[in-house]
Amino acid sequence: MEDTYRTIESTSTGDFRDRGSKFLAYAYPIGSETDCPPFLEALRKEHPKARHYCYAYRIGMGGLNFRANDDGEPSGTAGRPILGQIDRFGLTNVFVVVVRYFGGTLLGASGLINAYRSAAEAALSPAVKVDKLVEKHFRLEFGYALMSDVMQAVKKLHLSIVEQQFGDSGEVVIGIRKSQVQPTLVQLIAQIGNLHQEEAEKLPEIEGLKIVALD
Repeated sequence: MEDTYRTIESTSTGDFRDRGSKFLAYAYPIGSETDCPPFLEALRKEHPKARHYCYAYRIGMGGLNFRANDDGEPSGTAGRPILGQIDRFGLTNVFVVVVRYFGGTLLGASGLINAYRSAAEAALSPAVKVDKLVEKHFRLEFGYALMSDVMQAVKKLHLSIVEQQFGDSGEVVIGIRKSQVQPTLVQLIAQIGNLHQEEAEKLPEIEGLKIVALD
């Protein structure tokens, strides 16, 4: 099972200029499509006098979730070249916007394709690339008496903590590598319940602990 993907670590920028037009590129790491509109709106406010805000994104495994938008430029001259650079670097979960300030000279289709491609490359090339795991999320609900055991087990198994909240009881959302869900759950239950491997493999309920699959 493929459960790793490559993305960028943080926001990266770049630019390209041709015959007076400026192409300012912004690359963002994202988790879903809903992350994109706030970035786009922020750029519209930052660059209110720009002519175009063209973009592309690819999300998830398999490469099937993507979009390329020309924002008024001739069809296929902006969004597709941007998407092409995302793919050239082998990335996913990335959103790239190229903001264009028109310089007064028409660039033609080939000039536009080159400009948007070059701007996207300028933003993506220096970005730090990272390989991330595809994880399945679980919520651990537990009483105060188990709090120390749960947190020690999560730490010992090097599980990612997505969310956590504590009071008289605790709730922690953890991420488990998708290809290792079953053996990891067994180890988690064994650690928290102080059980032998054979006992934990039956995934017994532990008093005071509830494990809920979230996705």
